[in-house]
Amino acid sequence: MEAKIIELSKIAAQIDQDILTTGRDCAVGVHIGGNLTLSQIMAVLFFEVAHLDPKNPKWQNRDRIILSKGHGNVALSSAMARKGFFPLEELEKFDTFNSMLSMHIDKHRMPGVEISSGSLGHGLSVAVGAALGAKMDKADWQTYCIISDGELEEGSVWEALMCGANYHLDNLTVILDRDMFTIEGHTEDTMALEPLADKLKAFNWFVLEVDGHNIKELLDAFNQKSPDNKPKFIIANTIKGRGVASIEGKASSHFFKISKEEAEKALEALKIADMEA
Repeated sequence: MEAKIIELSKIAAQIDQDILTTGRDCAVGVHIGGNLTLSQIMAVLFFEVAHLDPKNPKWQNRDRIILSKGHGNVALSSAMARKGFFPLEELEKFDTFNSMLSMHIDKHRMPGVEISSGSLGHGLSVAVGAALGAKMDKADWQTYCIISDGELEEGSVWEALMCGANYHLDNLTVILDRDMFTIEGHTEDTMALEPLADKLKAFNWFVLEVDGHNIKELLDAFNQKSPDNKPKFIIANTIKGRGVASIEGKASSHFFKISKEEAEKALEALKIADMEA
């Protein structure tokens, strides 16, 4: 287990580096705050939890990973490139003309992704449909859906949550990137979500809460079996803009053009934070 945690931590650090260098080199910047929240989640999902075949991305028995918060595409692109879905060099062309990698996910250009996303509030409904389809086909693949806490302001998300529990979709896991911010500000100031875990439990979901930057806690949560055929909801508490001192824990990190100096400082800060984790 210890060796696996070290391995996944190194992959997460590589994803951090890809996010920061892409953010530095991309002409207009990227959604850096909400990508740095995803590094450990992506590392654990793509390199340990999900069953995938990069050489055959349409493999029928693959697990489905749906990134509903499509502005997290730098972290997703990094994980998928490092997994082997496409060359890592594609990241150097992120959001340039005719690139397969855009600011939000485009499934018609990007191999291996399940849906185009970026207009928030839709991914979980797609994930519920995928999980229900697997049940109807008696297939054993899993569906994983990553959502943002801003999406929980959308009524469609709560309809999907109600539906997932109603159909006993224990083959569905939702991961909430709980960085506490939307583009407008702190969630509890703009549209309060708490007590979130209690609300989700009332919707009959199996709810776990973890440090979203802690590899071991994420692994334990993914591996824990849901009781009574309930779908699983992992609240992953994260830090928006993690490692970038000027924007860490701030709504202003949502979209940000990072300088070379800031990127280098952030890489060093994240290296120290990961060693202490």
